[in-house]
Amino acid sequence: MLYQCEVGRVAPEDAIAAYGEIEQGGHLGSAEAEALASRLVIGTVERTPELDPLIAASSDHWRPERLAIVDRLILRMAVYQFLHVPDVPPNVVINEAVELARRFSGDESGRFVNGVLDAIKRKLKAAERPK
Repeated sequence: MLYQCEVGRVAPEDAIAAYGEIEQGGHLGSAEAEALASRLVIGTVERTPELDPLIAASSDHWRPERLAIVDRLILRMAVYQFLHVPDVPPNVVINEAVELARRFSGDESGRFVNGVLDAIKRKLKAAERPK
């Protein structure tokens, strides 16, 4: 769905609807799964200007627009979850992102995504500490 939004310039709501119709016979799964998928897609797309600087600051020598599309989208969705989905522990977010990268991009991408997300997680945790 994020790929459709990024490459096809499809609105998040349209990508969600199309995925449900094509892949799932009109549904994304349970109501809870549908709500989470919608939240992740819409939130990630809407918050891209907030997410990309965090990714750029933690991916040495790689601007988000120069990353492989799938890697960039996985990183955006994971960082969105770090910031806006507090009920999912950061380590779970990282593990899921690494698995997505391995499945849809490649083993090297899995290591890259792991390193970038771990760096972002540490920076966010450090920013939370009282000074």
